[in-house]
Amino acid sequence: MIPFLIKPAIKDYIWGGTRLRDEFGKESDTERLAESWELSCHPDGDSLIASGEYEGMTLSGFVNEHPEAVGKFFHSGDTFPVLVKLIDARDDLSVQVHPDDEYALRTEGQLGKTEMWYVMDCEPGAELVYGFSSKISREEFRASIEDDTLMDRVNRVPVSKGDVFFITPGTLHAIGKGILIAEIQQNSNLTYRVYDYGRTGADGKPRELHIEKALDVTVTVPAAHRYGQPVKENQPGRWHSLLADCSYFRADKYDIYRSMALGRSDTFRHILVTEGDAEITDGTESLTVNKGWSAFIPAGTEGYTIKGKCSVIITTV
Repeated sequence: MIPFLIKPAIKDYIWGGTRLRDEFGKESDTERLAESWELSCHPDGDSLIASGEYEGMTLSGFVNEHPEAVGKFFHSGDTFPVLVKLIDARDDLSVQVHPDDEYALRTEGQLGKTEMWYVMDCEPGAELVYGFSSKISREEFRASIEDDTLMDRVNRVPVSKGDVFFITPGTLHAIGKGILIAEIQQNSNLTYRVYDYGRTGADGKPRELHIEKALDVTVTVPAAHRYGQPVKENQPGRWHSLLADCSYFRADKYDIYRSMALGRSDTFRHILVTEGDAEITDGTESLTVNKGWSAFIPAGTEGYTIKGKCSVIITTV
């Protein structure tokens, strides 16, 4: 099988902006383009194949017909393991938390969510919420929600382009306004909203909060994981940064200044271009992937190279 381009599913949320349209050419009839689901087999937003033999087919349909393209571990009918998004926060996102698999399966009948953020760009002074600033009790957490002092207890982190945050289930978090993020996560759309700045939805009513479930799953101590700029390693033709490596996914960033050969892999590769334009070629056929767009390389594919001065995030499982 040959690599192919992906057309994302688009989401319009109250806090979204227009950068995904203005800068990357994403298409939608909605005013806002809050999220583009670059790699998704989720029923809430299925990506489409945008080139090659299977053009126009949903990604979920493709992987069910060709499970070998995902990897030797995957079988038709299995849940596709990951979801990759671009997120444009024109305004602050709600403060939220995700449950782990055990709680989510028991209470919701679906998987929980582990995720990773890579800051593609941000406005000066932008910040996000990452856990608590100090340890508090469950009772203090509830009281801070009820008396509207929660934002006094959270850890606000100034962000820079290139920062990485790994978010385990139970970690309170929120993307702040003015931040453009690439998110790699479990294939889940399950979120418990804790605080939403008193905003109303399209129906004019306050957006739903999920306080009791959030109290059940939130870890009320400062986040344990390191965040900030990843370590870079100089390799032939590129710089390499390991962004995340967990039981659900692995994400590697490559800043390519000449070319990078792609050897055979037992898993698919998702290539998200974060800077420049990339050419994926076997020397005969080529696929151009522009900044902000992505491609899928089926498992077992051999003989391809990424060329061009560009930066890419490669997600595997």
